[in-house]
Amino acid sequence: MYRLKKSLGQHFLKDQHIIQKIVGELGKIQFNNLLEVGPGGGALTSALIQIENIHFKTVEIDDEKVAYLKKKFTGLEIIHKNFLDLEKPFDMPFTIIGNFPYNISSQILFKIIDWFPDVTDTIGMFQKEVAERVVSKPGTKDYGILSVLVQYYFETSYLFSVSKACFNPPPKVESGVIKLTARKDLLPVKSESSYKKLVKASFAQRRKTLRNNLKGIIHTEKLSEPLFDRRAETLSVEEYAALSFFM
Repeated sequence: MYRLKKSLGQHFLKDQHIIQKIVGELGKIQFNNLLEVGPGGGALTSALIQIENIHFKTVEIDDEKVAYLKKKFTGLEIIHKNFLDLEKPFDMPFTIIGNFPYNISSQILFKIIDWFPDVTDTIGMFQKEVAERVVSKPGTKDYGILSVLVQYYFETSYLFSVSKACFNPPPKVESGVIKLTARKDLLPVKSESSYKKLVKASFAQRRKTLRNNLKGIIHTEKLSEPLFDRRAETLSVEEYAALSFFM
């Protein structure tokens, strides 16, 4: 068997109904290559490995879990590595799925962004608070850096919530499953690096206006325009893209 390690944020899914719901969502996507992140005890892996005519890989950092999975699943292709240090696992477009470790949720999402457009779809379980931030819209309290950066590259949707009782051990928080679908056409921006810099600076102090947050980022003569009286959470992704040309 294996031990559960709090240091790795391990809360393993055990509810078969939820597993089938996740696999059902995956069945709505066309893909040839699939990467599961953090298979842990293999509850989700047991269903994924049965999908026919795909190239399936898993990535797992924990030595003990890797040894366990190798015994449990003959022929399972396991990448024994930290997902955050992983090079692209396929030469062709691929889909990502997983019950992601909650302690590195944002880093995982930024890694997926780095792999755009090779990652065509992602179905992932996150801490509910993070899941809601990813899909939130302008003008809401959850809308922030994560929302604006992820939504520039991906269409996002909240699929369903998952109770604490569906895990072993139960986490202290509720969970949510979301779906990311790569956008076929990105909005024009001055550059992707400029866009990211702009978004991060805009939300540096949420209670302040864009004018205060973007001093030194936007040309001074532009800062007098009424747009800069607004706060960061009121601007749409489209507005941030347009604003990048002011830099």
